[in-house]
Amino acid sequence: MNADEGSTLFDDDHRPTDRPIRGEGRDGGRPESPLADRMRPKTLEEFAGQSALLRAGGVLESIIRSGRPVSLILWGPPGTGKTTLARLIARYGGARFIEYSAVLSGVKEVRASIDQARILLDRSGERTILFIDEIHRFNKAQQDAFLPHMEKGTITLIGATTENPSFEVNAALLSRTRVFTLEPLDGADIATILEAAIHDEERGIGLPIVSLDVKAKEWMVVYSSGDARRALSLLELTADLARDKNPEAPHIDEELLESAAQKRALLYDKSGEEHFNLISALHKCIRGSDPDASLYWTARMMESGEDPLYLLRRLVRIAMEDVGLADPNALTVARSATETYRMLGSPEGDLAVAQLVVYLAMAPKSTSVYSAYAAAMKDVREKPGFGVPKHLRNAPTRLMKEIGYGKGYAYDPSDQAGGLRQGHFPDKLGEPRYYHPTSDGIEKRIKERLERWLEARRKARSGGQTD
Repeated sequence: MNADEGSTLFDDDHRPTDRPIRGEGRDGGRPESPLADRMRPKTLEEFAGQSALLRAGGVLESIIRSGRPVSLILWGPPGTGKTTLARLIARYGGARFIEYSAVLSGVKEVRASIDQARILLDRSGERTILFIDEIHRFNKAQQDAFLPHMEKGTITLIGATTENPSFEVNAALLSRTRVFTLEPLDGADIATILEAAIHDEERGIGLPIVSLDVKAKEWMVVYSSGDARRALSLLELTADLARDKNPEAPHIDEELLESAAQKRALLYDKSGEEHFNLISALHKCIRGSDPDASLYWTARMMESGEDPLYLLRRLVRIAMEDVGLADPNALTVARSATETYRMLGSPEGDLAVAQLVVYLAMAPKSTSVYSAYAAAMKDVREKPGFGVPKHLRNAPTRLMKEIGYGKGYAYDPSDQAGGLRQGHFPDKLGEPRYYHPTSDGIEKRIKERLERWLEARRKARSGGQTD
């Protein structure tokens, strides 16, 4: 069989040629394709990320370079290379590549492709790789339909999933496939991908070359959260904006990035300014522990026709944000007042609102949890989404145990010292302190308990005795 018939995609040194994969559908090199599709790696050397899986001599690297595809499941978050790896397996193996999405396609379409694969295999020996994206969306019966064709060698099945295959892929299919776990790409990998897209004149964002601030690149890396597709989509959008702004010397800075990536916020009707003035006054008076002024502004709002349930929702928020753990009962009182008003309505239920206002005004205040959560969210938004340490992951299945889930976890109630020694954050994040309790109200006791725990952990890690 000659090359035109699709028998091979390799030259003499067993590297894939540049000819598109036969039957693969859309070709990632088309100029009208999205940037993320155009920049899809065509060789292992172009692939960035997943170094643990693709290291020289590793199992997956060896499978790809051998040119002998096997059925497997690729499990990982979006934008980590699942589809690209499936295409590379087909390219290096000289196989026909058929791609389906379990969200958009049905079993009837897949069966037609399997029938065609059988004919090609019988006539010419040409192999077919059937790639099913989001394979977990197929039910058990649909997944079972692949089994006889895999066993006969009619197709090589590669499934991609963002969900845990231990729960979403049936046992019979799992037993006939290898499972490979992909991790979010790290910052260096995302930066490499962005640089490649900027400077690749044929497949990248093209000419004129767009310059990218160092800070803007760092911002883009953080925004992507390990998702190459997300990073490239943002680059493509901001590159277009930069060229509209300055066609001769397009430049991407932080301001342009923020305007491109900002989330739409839901706003209240700004014409009702007095409405916001009154709720602001009430909030600040409760925060300032002034029950009389708080009652005055409550009465102003109720008399002006404000919806009492809107007011109660704000009071529940105050119970969480301003009173917090200084008086955890405040949240219970706020919920009870809300239910009471719903039961009685006005005017009888208005007293429940007033009672809650006075309670909140006189309660001790602590914004420590509010501040702690804000600090945690800042780390989440500004730093990469590090994976959960394996010892903290649950391992209810054999597959999960085999890849190290739950290994080394110390169960605190029966192993207090071990529990104190183990870490609970991703290694790369360290152990930041977010929560700093006050000495007000019940939180004083929380603070004392936290300090005892921190001291016990310090002793356990230094080899000392713990109480």
